[in-house]
Amino acid sequence: MLANKIINELKILATEERKKTNEWFFKTEKGSYGYGDIFIGVTVPDIRKISKKFSSIISLSETTKLIQSPIHEVRLCALIILVNQYKKDNRDEIFDFYIQNISYINNWDLVDTSAPYITGDYFYRNTKKRNMMFEFSKSESLWIRRISIISTFYFIRNNEFSETLEIAKTLINDEQDLIHKAVGWMLREVYKRDEELVKTFLRSNYDQLPRVMLRYAIEKMDKVERIQYLKGSF
Repeated sequence: MLANKIINELKILATEERKKTNEWFFKTEKGSYGYGDIFIGVTVPDIRKISKKFSSIISLSETTKLIQSPIHEVRLCALIILVNQYKKDNRDEIFDFYIQNISYINNWDLVDTSAPYITGDYFYRNTKKRNMMFEFSKSESLWIRRISIISTFYFIRNNEFSETLEIAKTLINDEQDLIHKAVGWMLREVYKRDEELVKTFLRSNYDQLPRVMLRYAIEKMDKVERIQYLKGSF
């Protein structure tokens, strides 16, 4: 089976040093967001090489074994394969497969590597499905909420910003730091294209903005203006 071959190739490239680095970087200690996730120690460039090698020949049924693996790097490999396949064809089938396996997309890199290119693209092309993206923003799952805001990156790249701002407003009181960072990142991307739109949003919601979200959003402002927004003296 190709899935087993992919897993074996990943294991060959794994190192103990990288395993420890990944475990630290993705917060696998008890009480943190990545607790319980299993790493074997493969670098992202190596995962991308293997994904590219097998993307055109592996079926979705075999990819199921990869995306449902307890090993983080194997799940990441599966998602990169899905992104590669989605760009070429079978968008409906791959989108459905992604949604069916959404519970396995359970760390920020897994979301960020896949959501803009699969769910983001799909929601952009299929207006009747967009309500799902807004429903995701109200999910109890941290990772599904992150998928909702990161999916809007595709809209931003196509100069459509209302979806980002609406979901940002929904998530503004979220308790999770990883959501604050994601929303701030998307606001920063909108700012690159429409400065006044983001400034208006920040001023209108300033009293509710988590500090991390604000800092991410204003990174591209000049120093004087950044200080003004940090102090609320705009």
